[in-house]
Amino acid sequence: MKARLVRVGNSRGVRIPKPLIEEARLEDEVEISVRDRSLIITSVESPRFGWAEAARLLRSRGEDRPSEPDTPTRFDQEEWQWR
Repeated sequence: MKARLVRVGNSRGVRIPKPLIEEARLEDEVEISVRDRSLIITSVESPRFGWAEAARLLRSRGEDRPSEPDTPTRFDQEEWQWR
């Protein structure tokens, strides 16, 4: 597919057709890099991508508890008070 560079302020841009955006599953933020004189546009995954599913899986296995008991600190022993 051919496209034309368009002026965007002092920069240039390319309009990406909606079917290509959907097929590549691009969101509002993308990563752009250059490789062998080609522009590569990839999705930026959320830093916590997949965490919710991983937490559900741990919960279903009963593995969602701390592996070690809490270690009391000076604050716990001297300053903390339950009300």
